[in-house]
Amino acid sequence: MEEFEIWVEKYRPKTLDEIVGQEEIVKRLKGYVEKKNIPHMLFSGPPGTGKTATAIALTRDLFGEAWRDNFIEMNASDERGIDVVRHKIKEFARTAPIGGAPFKIIFLDEADALTADAQAALRRTMEMFSRSCRFILSCNYVSRIIEPIQSRCAVFRFKSVPKEAMRKRLLEICQKEGVKITEDGIEAILYISAGDFRKAINALQGAAAIGEVVDREKIFQITSTAQPQEVAEILETALSGKFEEAREKLNKLMLEYGMSGEDVVLQFFREIMSSNMNEKLKVLLIDKLGEIDFRLTEGANERIQLSAFLAYLSTISKK
Repeated sequence: MEEFEIWVEKYRPKTLDEIVGQEEIVKRLKGYVEKKNIPHMLFSGPPGTGKTATAIALTRDLFGEAWRDNFIEMNASDERGIDVVRHKIKEFARTAPIGGAPFKIIFLDEADALTADAQAALRRTMEMFSRSCRFILSCNYVSRIIEPIQSRCAVFRFKSVPKEAMRKRLLEICQKEGVKITEDGIEAILYISAGDFRKAINALQGAAAIGEVVDREKIFQITSTAQPQEVAEILETALSGKFEEAREKLNKLMLEYGMSGEDVVLQFFREIMSSNMNEKLKVLLIDKLGEIDFRLTEGANERIQLSAFLAYLSTISKK
């Protein structure tokens, strides 16, 4: 039934005209569609910016109703070894297109997760079957793709979805779904999503499910995100030399929202960068926060590391 649909899938763009916030990329791709031919392509950019949706929309525009027969989507993070390239990908690439299509399309998502050997094998496969198959590779970090593959592809760099484009689309979804949303609710979604459209739509659907009106409180509650003023208050308290009070507020915040250490570090970073503190102090805090972030990724205890950061802020205030 329609009411049980996941909105992210329901409102996934079906054609290139429906892609939001990537106008320059869409313009280039439409040129390929008009000529009914595309090169191998590499889509890079942050999560939730429309890389997968664009690949599928491009295929639909190219092949029409026969797009499913000439398109395969694979996730390289699940199947990242050389055997996948040698067997699964090669088997699909060597068969002829269906329904009069000039070529097939293989979409390889999270291609930066492929091992170096698998990427080397993929390079040769891209050459051998270029007449009957085109490859679209998607990644978050283009630097993790070997140079020989990059040089064989037209590179498209996706940017975070602009706030105004995201706002417009979210309001359209609210209108179609009959959801009432406040202005501060929209602003909260834009804050927590940070340009990730998937995260924005999921937050909207989650908040709409727990109340008649979507507002700021519901968005922060459903996404387990602390409100900016609460994070700013912890930083200000620590910088004023009140270490114990700041630590108590941080512990309460983490318990209330169920936040991980990495979540807190990210919000600290955003608040420091958007604050009015002088540049020299920002440099000191970001440098220390980067060190704390590294320790957390290496497996250090999050409570101890975050307490160490607050202790450092308290020390700065005394100096």
